[in-house]
Amino acid sequence: MTSVMSRRIAARLLLLGALSGAGLLVYGQEHEKARDLVERVQADLQRAADFTRNNEKEQERYHNVQHHLSEFDRELRKGKFDKGKLDATVDDLKNVVKNNTLESRDRDALASDLSDLRTLRDTR
Repeated sequence: MTSVMSRRIAARLLLLGALSGAGLLVYGQEHEKARDLVERVQADLQRAADFTRNNEKEQERYHNVQHHLSEFDRELRKGKFDKGKLDATVDDLKNVVKNNTLESRDRDALASDLSDLRTLRDTR
């Protein structure tokens, strides 16, 4: 009787361990995808910002979104998904897309980034 209970306990522990490992793997993949998205958005913002020359208000919008995106990434590197910082990033990026003078290629890229950031936020 004891050996049957020991086997059941061992089987449950093995299953629990497998599920935990799978959960960590999925979390790690999601975490890496989020970091890749942050990197892509930063590159797209830098390319678009290079188009802005002397407009202080537009430069300030770029600065705001880059600042909040960096803060979100800093927390992400620590393993924390900070939804508040992501919300601020989404709002700032929306302001850039809506109000800044952009080349069509940059507007399309940033609009896509905005959609992807919203999806990331909504899936967490």
